[in-house]
Amino acid sequence: MTGPVPSSFPEYDQLLTLLELGAPWFDTRTACHVDALDRTFAVPVASLGTSAPDAPAIGIFGGIHGLERIGTQLVLDYMRSLLCRLSWDDLLHRQLESVRMVFMPIVNPGGMYIATRANPNGVDLMRNAPQNADAKVPFLAGGQRIGSWLPWYRGRAGSPMEAELLPRPLSFAVDCHSGYGWRDSIWFPYARTHAPMPHLPEMYLLKTMFEQAHPHHGYAFEPQSHQYLLHGDLWDYAYDRTPPACLFLPMTLELGSWLWIKKNPRQLFSRAGIFNPIKAHRTARVLRRHVSLFDFLGRVAVAPDRWLPQGSHRQLLLEQARAHWQNGKPAP
Repeated sequence: MTGPVPSSFPEYDQLLTLLELGAPWFDTRTACHVDALDRTFAVPVASLGTSAPDAPAIGIFGGIHGLERIGTQLVLDYMRSLLCRLSWDDLLHRQLESVRMVFMPIVNPGGMYIATRANPNGVDLMRNAPQNADAKVPFLAGGQRIGSWLPWYRGRAGSPMEAELLPRPLSFAVDCHSGYGWRDSIWFPYARTHAPMPHLPEMYLLKTMFEQAHPHHGYAFEPQSHQYLLHGDLWDYAYDRTPPACLFLPMTLELGSWLWIKKNPRQLFSRAGIFNPIKAHRTARVLRRHVSLFDFLGRVAVAPDRWLPQGSHRQLLLEQARAHWQNGKPAP
């Protein structure tokens, strides 16, 4: 006998509690409302730091796919850490005087509530943008318009996007996902083409600085097109729509869930187990492992003039980046 439908889900309740506790610090607004079964969920956006419109910004996102709860848990845990630090960390206060941090831990609360990858309309939010890949994509997984009864549904052609971003002179985005690969990866545009992004030198320099600061990070850092192409990628679309005077560097943090399955094959028999670590110690490891990436972006955003490349230096970085990511594979 089926029990009553729960009124919410744990991650959403945790988010509401965090926003209540952080009310003195967070500037919170509702991006939209989403209906799912018998519930209507708000989609909160919580911001922290300076309100100057030209200040560098860092957006950290999770829960775009409703089955990938670990990404949401990672964002919530980092928000909780920042709130605790605000009571004593003077350096964090100084950083926030010149940097804006924006959090959307649950972009797709309806999908998470009903335990589906897509939103309640059956649309995969990472295949929902209007652009098409310029080469062959994986069948279905690259995005399809056959119908919402199949996964990776893009929505009807010509339908508006479900979400958009506003540009600043400098901004970063980290979108937390899971469910692909044997190791954690940081992917960046493009997903629709093997052609390099115009800001490949800046992305290569960001990668280099992160490796210098954290030489044992263990990420595969590469264009998403090195793995596969897809239609309608949200971050490709946002990147291409960024005004020329602005620099927007979006990244997808792809948590490698295949290793969790290898260590605990019984997870394959659970929909949640394919995308999330089930064992408590593995969840704890994920939650602490990626803090260095978020903190690093917060620090480089404080003084971009110290590292953004110009002139001949930028040209040299472009040549190094092309050599490093040549032929779809990083150079040794």
